Amino acid sequence: MVLLTQLPPEILHNVLSYVLPEDLPQLCRVCRFLHSYISGNAVLCRDIYYSVLDLPVSGTDETIDWEQELKDYIKLKAICRHRGPEKTKELGFVHDTVTRILKRSPSGEFRESRPVTHSPSRNLEFLRKLFARKHNRVAFLMRSSLFEFARGETYRFREPPLPEQQQSAKLHCLFGTAILRCGRTRSSRMHPYACARVYDLRRYTQATMWGPFMSDGSGRVDWERVEAVMIVLSQNIRDKNINSSPLFANLWKSPFAGSWPNSYVPWPPDREPLSLDDQDPYGVSGTFMRIVCFLDYSDFFAFNFPLTERSPHDVLPDMPRPALEFEEATRLILMKLHVTKIEPPGEGDGKDLPVVHFKGVSRALDGSWDDNANSDIRGTVRLTPEGEVRWTTFSIFDGEERWRSEGIQVGGLRSARGVLGHWFDKDYEPHGPCGPTAFWKLSDLDAKSERDKIFVYDFLPLLAEDDNDPAASTTVEVEDDDDDGDWRDEEEFQHGVSLIY
Repeated sequence: MVLLTQLPPEILHNVLSYVLPEDLPQLCRVCRFLHSYISGNAVLCRDIYYSVLDLPVSGTDETIDWEQELKDYIKLKAICRHRGPEKTKELGFVHDTVTRILKRSPSGEFRESRPVTHSPSRNLEFLRKLFARKHNRVAFLMRSSLFEFARGETYRFREPPLPEQQQSAKLHCLFGTAILRCGRTRSSRMHPYACARVYDLRRYTQATMWGPFMSDGSGRVDWERVEAVMIVLSQNIRDKNINSSPLFANLWKSPFAGSWPNSYVPWPPDREPLSLDDQDPYGVSGTFMRIVCFLDYSDFFAFNFPLTERSPHDVLPDMPRPALEFEEATRLILMKLHVTKIEPPGEGDGKDLPVVHFKGVSRALDGSWDDNANSDIRGTVRLTPEGEVRWTTFSIFDGEERWRSEGIQVGGLRSARGVLGHWFDKDYEPHGPCGPTAFWKLSDLDAKSERDKIFVYDFLPLLAEDDNDPAASTTVEVEDDDDDGDWRDEEEFQHGVSLIY
């Protein structure tokens, strides 16, 4: 009988390529021969990596240290299996490894059936399984200052924020399914604390560009601000009973959905690209779903400019305002955009990609009586100095700009997850109003259609189900996410199933 160590190298390689990554270190300890064969064997490590995760983007695998990547994969699984509190010290490693795995997920490619806007991914399923465990979410997704305030662990802002707070907030944003409670009591609801941060006018300054950016004027993303926006919008989506609609559940109720570069799946197939669209690296042209939340202005003003000194929260700039319990209004809007101009990046922009200008229209899906929901749109997309994708939009009424928004595309370039950020008065009015907003792409622009009108055809495929599509499962239950564990089948979203205009 031929021993394993006597097999020809190509056969031995084929046998070992079926070994689970976590068993490989043990195999190295069997004998010197296997240790010598496995150690430093980049080709074997690459093939084992391919057996459990997605193939990286073509042309990038030559620069990857496959042995280290496999070790990081094994370490990540071991950390996430462990339930002890000491694993919180590994937040930096978990952040770097998870973001790297997401970035190596596959790009979206056109399919005839497209019940979701993001491509299927083994990386996605791997990360979902890890963070389905509540102890991993507590250890790595709930470490930002927002959760510290909610748990009563701190009472002051840190400037600059701690790196681990930013890492945890970014992981939470990539996770995409907002954690709405930090405990099991009614007072542990995260929404009031997130509202207090989102609607606090002291956080809107020229240094932050009134958007989700650091207060040092660097243009770097403040992921804790993005996290607060995500929590506020998620709670309002849930309160509005539309979180089970395919237009929302595909991204807002499905962990890590579309949270990586180029995850958006193009649609429709008969799109006729314009020359500017061919040059646009951001994938601007198309139809987008948008959600905007806001307070009644009297509530907003009372929160930011109290008539009496009720507590130190009202006067000290390094302390948050009290949790905000006012009821918000929510608007659902469809936007249709097209590219108008492309120019080189300017001073303060990331230099790897150009600045893309666009125009379009926005039309209300609900509250059609509200004139603020129906407008023309113009804006730009560009890179920040650190390489994040920044969207700026202006809402135009009767030729005059009224509202502006600043947002960051979570997941990077052409991600299906979309943009999270803030809206505010275009003149940076010091008395507001302002609030959270998000938008994400539903379909690519049909060049044959009228640009100033929005049709059901622009987003209808998301309302159809395909039982044969592996990406059609739009929700993943998260263990112990809320006190009630409630993932009800709410009333199906009906607003967008007829011709809008």
